[in-house]
Amino acid sequence: MTGTETLARPAPVASQKVEHFDVLIVGAGISGVGAAYHLKEQCPDRSFVVLEGLEDFGGTWRMHKYPGIRSDSDLYTFGYRFKPWTGAPIASAEEILTYMGEVISENDLARHIRYRHKISSARWSSKDNLWTIEATRTDTGETFRFTTNFLWMCQGYYRHSAGYTPEWEDMEKFKGRIVHPQTWPEDLDCKGKNVLVIGSGATAATLVPAIAGDCKHVTLLQRSPTYFIPGRNENELADQLRALKIDEAWIHEITRRKVLHDQAEFTRRSFEEPEVVRQELLAAVGMFLPQEEVEKNFTPRYRPWRQRIAFVPDGDIFKGIASGRASVVTDEIERFTEKGILLKSGKELEADIIITATGFNLSVLGDIDFAVDDKPLDFSRTVTYRGMMFTGVPNMIWVFGYFRASWTLRVDLLGDFVARLLNHMTRKGAKKVSVALRPEDKDMPLLPWIDPENFNPGYLMRGMHLLPKRGDKPEWQHTQDYWVEKDQLPEIDLDGAEFVYE
Repeated sequence: MTGTETLARPAPVASQKVEHFDVLIVGAGISGVGAAYHLKEQCPDRSFVVLEGLEDFGGTWRMHKYPGIRSDSDLYTFGYRFKPWTGAPIASAEEILTYMGEVISENDLARHIRYRHKISSARWSSKDNLWTIEATRTDTGETFRFTTNFLWMCQGYYRHSAGYTPEWEDMEKFKGRIVHPQTWPEDLDCKGKNVLVIGSGATAATLVPAIAGDCKHVTLLQRSPTYFIPGRNENELADQLRALKIDEAWIHEITRRKVLHDQAEFTRRSFEEPEVVRQELLAAVGMFLPQEEVEKNFTPRYRPWRQRIAFVPDGDIFKGIASGRASVVTDEIERFTEKGILLKSGKELEADIIITATGFNLSVLGDIDFAVDDKPLDFSRTVTYRGMMFTGVPNMIWVFGYFRASWTLRVDLLGDFVARLLNHMTRKGAKKVSVALRPEDKDMPLLPWIDPENFNPGYLMRGMHLLPKRGDKPEWQHTQDYWVEKDQLPEIDLDGAEFVYE
């Protein structure tokens, strides 16, 4: 199954300089910087460039400016395996950017990165066995063309330009200001204001305690509750090892393995004994809030892990609620009013500022215009190979991380895979590799990218129709299981029937 249709080839740009690289990496966020490191270390003979649309490295951590922005998973696993993390497990955006900057500096990666290069199109030619990439400098408007043998997509999975805000009735009537955290204005001042935050995920849980001290009052309005894991922002094992003067590289590896072991056990239990896990999570919230508040506003209707569970360092949002600086309302929006929001219960919530922490819009491979041999590429008509390659799409890898574990774990795994694949192609003398369904896959049912019964956040449900299909066999799906993939991916037979070389 492929997703291509006939397309006229665009006219070449006259006298435009074309630069060629063996590998072109799209994005200088957490995935792109990791990819650059692995390529430099494991394929030192390959030339490569990283194209980034923003003005600097960091991706999510560079773009988001809202108060309190932090990781929602621990940095011992969100950090790279090759770069020890020495701070608190939950880190601020500034701390993560510092860490990434050190990776770039320590490994001489800066000279490979081109900033403010927004990619508009990527076109594969089987005649030349090359991708041609068109990019525009966002500061000058200049256009650039690159060719590359291999395309490594590390651009993330949501649209940077605008977050997702539902269209509620009468929004235009509200006299105050409506803001989405993804495009936080520099001039927004919440001091002394009544602020209403709509949402129930990690962003909302981060924002509320971050602004509660300045606001007159902040109210979190949620349609339904979600699960959180409150705990101290420290790792006792790492602290004990540091007290014993153990080398940081060993501390990082030991702590990383312990965290991964604990996460695997938690994930297993959430499926095998969901009610027990549910009660444990609610009891943890109950250490900060009265039982009535827990039952009313923090008891989800779904089993644990059907959506991502954010860690709440030191229970800060719950402390804010207990202190009276913040409050939570669980209800649905009827419509906006001049003063705020009218709920379906009939209650009106008044506000000076409304913040819509309502998620983001899925971006499939950076919203780039893809074509293969002059035919437009519709990824929804392809089948995924382990969530990283697609039928009918040559010489390309997509980094899509984990939902139930840190995103960066897959960056390291795929870094190893890509290096092994590129070196294997050199040994074979192959210029092109793609994946194709095998004879035994002929009647395989084609299913949505992710099983919505197991994981169903809003951004995926809204954008599932844009994503590649999966099969019912491990090779043709993104299992989202790091603990299986860490053993399976290194053992992939690169001469298996699903790989086609030319």
